[in-house]
Amino acid sequence: MKKPVLHAVTTGKKSIEETASICLDISPHVEAIHIREHTKTAREIYELGKKMIDFGIPADQIIINNRVDVAAALGICPVQLGYHSLPVNVVKESFSRLSIGKSVHSLLEAVEAEEEGADYILFGHVYPTSSKKGLTPRGLDELTQLISNVTIPVIAIGGILPSNAREVIQKGCSGIAVMSGIFDAVDPVKAAIDYQNHLELIFHEQFL
Repeated sequence: MKKPVLHAVTTGKKSIEETASICLDISPHVEAIHIREHTKTAREIYELGKKMIDFGIPADQIIINNRVDVAAALGICPVQLGYHSLPVNVVKESFSRLSIGKSVHSLLEAVEAEEEGADYILFGHVYPTSSKKGLTPRGLDELTQLISNVTIPVIAIGGILPSNAREVIQKGCSGIAVMSGIFDAVDPVKAAIDYQNHLELIFHEQFL
């Protein structure tokens, strides 16, 4: 059993320069960094990705959300597709080298994503979160059901804290994804290290 992974996901609230700087600082402490900037243009997302690469962040650690064109232009293989994106199999037909994750919000969407050829699933939101105000979280029961019905890795997202990460990992998640818990933290590096320390502890307790 592999150690659970930590994905850091940008919030779209900060400038390109500030976001790139935070990404550089936290990169030694996370397995992946998602560029999730829904309010920025393709040019701005490209500029952010290029700045991150120029800073020395490995391209294979960066995941571009939704913008397959930007990922291709930057030579970045990992992409994350949303529910409104093109189907996974359609993207893979044109970009066979890409590693593709799919964001899902139900068991039906998860099964469909796996059938389409997704390499992993990002499922949420699991817990209440400020980024999904007014929306009922999916919860652990739905997470458990989903994990038992797919064979590809599942990454949990939404309201995940160091204190509740154990619950989702014990359900069978391959890792967690964190947005505001890292990018909105007073000290993003400290926050990333705290999450990683908890994942290390969970791994050593449960899987060794």
